[in-house]
Amino acid sequence: MKRLAALIALALMMVAHGATAQTLKTVKERGVLNCGANGMLGGFGMPDAQGQWTGLDVDVCRAIAAAVLGDATKVKFFPLTAKDRFTALQSGEVDVLVRNTTWTSSRDTTLGLNFTGIDYYDGQGFMVRKNLKVNSALELSGASVCVQQGTTTELNLADYFRAHNMQLKSVTFATSDEAIKAYDSGRCDAFTTDASGLYAERLRLANPGDHMILPEIISKEPLGPAVRHGDDQWFDVVKWALFAMIDGEELGLTQKNIDQQANATNPDIKRFVGTEGNYGEQLGLSKDWAVKIIKQVGNYGESFERNVGQGSPLKIDRGLNRLWTKGGLQYAPPIR
Repeated sequence: MKRLAALIALALMMVAHGATAQTLKTVKERGVLNCGANGMLGGFGMPDAQGQWTGLDVDVCRAIAAAVLGDATKVKFFPLTAKDRFTALQSGEVDVLVRNTTWTSSRDTTLGLNFTGIDYYDGQGFMVRKNLKVNSALELSGASVCVQQGTTTELNLADYFRAHNMQLKSVTFATSDEAIKAYDSGRCDAFTTDASGLYAERLRLANPGDHMILPEIISKEPLGPAVRHGDDQWFDVVKWALFAMIDGEELGLTQKNIDQQANATNPDIKRFVGTEGNYGEQLGLSKDWAVKIIKQVGNYGESFERNVGQGSPLKIDRGLNRLWTKGGLQYAPPIR
């Protein structure tokens, strides 16, 4: 009797899984990946005047499309606000959310989402006008701070001021765009968001050189892609698309040299390019899925450099986002 009950439970679980584990099939049949992105954050996710999307998060979306569809350009980007980003993913409007979104316990457990990895290790900071003569966030007691509502940023701000017995005058806005414009107009003394966002938003100010980013980082903000609960196959695909970018950099595989790796003798590279093992098939992808990512998008380091690093207007130091072999935190499981 117990065995029969267990078999019924297993059958029901498989039926339920079969009903939800459809994203990979859906994306292949549709022929395009629907990706939830920011749309307003330079270096991470924003279209240019011609409508061409670029950014670190954008490259992760393109990597998924390259792996699944064989073409990194087959992505439809959905610009989402912080308020509507989770609903868009939960409802199925987008297949994956790659929008500078912080991985937290409550988001991981109560929103029906799974975070697949971390594409950027960040932390919250503050930007002020140089003429304010402030050199530390600890000197901001009583200052007005522009912040986007409904974000971890707003919560961290309140926690930081409370922990240091400082008086907070927060001025909240529905979107980051509204918050930075209000700060630029002089409505607030300071503006707070993830440090990466501060570098991007400073470029949009009327006089970027008049503003400085304070040294304090007041939170942990691990940013990464998220997918819906209940579809383990799609979870694996999105996860390993990011991992392939990181592993590719560690193996020294770049857009320029990836075509020469078909005859590689290094076992790790052979598994990566698909000449040994059936690792692509295990994901429901082609043998050369990872090659397509590197060839069309580049490895993680290449993406970082051109989007937010020294090859970009932001010129953010790689810091914690260096590979683990270079003193950073970026570390991906091996393909084997």
